[in-house]
Amino acid sequence: MTNLTRRSWIKGNAALAAAGAIPTLPRQAAAGPPGRIILSHVLSLDQKDRIKLCLQMGVRHVVSSPSLRGIGPDQYEAAMRKHKEAWAEAGMKVAVYEVMTPVPADNIRRGTPGRDQELRNWIAYVEAMGKVGIPVLCYNFGQGGRRTGRVVLRGGAISTEHDYEASKKLPPVAESLTEDQLWEALTWFIQRITPVCEKAGVKMGYHPNDPSVSPYLGSAQIMISPAAYRRLFAIADSPYNGVSFCQGNFRSMKYAPGEDIYSVATEFAERKKIQFVHFRDVEGTADTRYHETFHDEGPTDMARMLQIYARSGFVGPLRTDHAPAMEGEDSEKNPGYAMLGHIHALGFAKGIMQALNIAYE
Repeated sequence: MTNLTRRSWIKGNAALAAAGAIPTLPRQAAAGPPGRIILSHVLSLDQKDRIKLCLQMGVRHVVSSPSLRGIGPDQYEAAMRKHKEAWAEAGMKVAVYEVMTPVPADNIRRGTPGRDQELRNWIAYVEAMGKVGIPVLCYNFGQGGRRTGRVVLRGGAISTEHDYEASKKLPPVAESLTEDQLWEALTWFIQRITPVCEKAGVKMGYHPNDPSVSPYLGSAQIMISPAAYRRLFAIADSPYNGVSFCQGNFRSMKYAPGEDIYSVATEFAERKKIQFVHFRDVEGTADTRYHETFHDEGPTDMARMLQIYARSGFVGPLRTDHAPAMEGEDSEKNPGYAMLGHIHALGFAKGIMQALNIAYE
């Protein structure tokens, strides 16, 4: 199979275009690879302008989650139904609940008394998702998500950076857990929640620790490598126990000899373990430093990644993630989620999929 890169694709098609040999492509691939990408974007209902922009770009699926503040498990379903209906009125369909701990899980994570009640709340949450028709939950029990600085990209765009040495000066978490403790707790949870997911029809995708490095903020982290995910999958070998495949984290991970992001994505997709994709790229590694790049400028062959998902039969949501702030945007407010960079990234992804005849909606 030809190794198609962005540069070779652009160069080859430029020559074909000059010769008038490129046929007109359909706006949406009707007959292509077996996979299908569900383009989505992370939004809240009060972001009216962004919702309109997404609809104008043809993005009709949203990544969101309902507020459960002040309500009990018996009210989860009603809250989710109301949330889903509000999005339908806005013209969008909820593709994923992305909320790392939708209900408390501190005792589950620690393996301490109180975890049985937390598990009951999780079960109620998953069952409510199934009743309302929300197919995917993106979650994570680890520490992370912080960035330590900013970098300037092309044209003065601003992106976020994580420096592992600098992070060691950040305040530690309140408790320090070992890898063994974390694995015991996660195993206990996965063994009990997976049968609930299977019955409810809800796929759970564990998002990697971000940054994918251990220790972090004074505690161990476990979901930082492909080997860790294979161990997670083995706890409950079910299509409902999988990964939220964040390309940025998988790009910055350490790999065993012979592995890379492409081989691992292929393996996980073919095993039907990828529930949700974060389409982003980074330069650098988690154990040193890395920063988010423009989607068309990073080291990962993004066209190849989309081909991997499609050819492996992945049918599920994909959202752009961590785009640089561009001219006129506030790089300090919700860094990585200013809108212009995401407009660029969504257009970039759609262009690749149209050119390669990858089905999307």
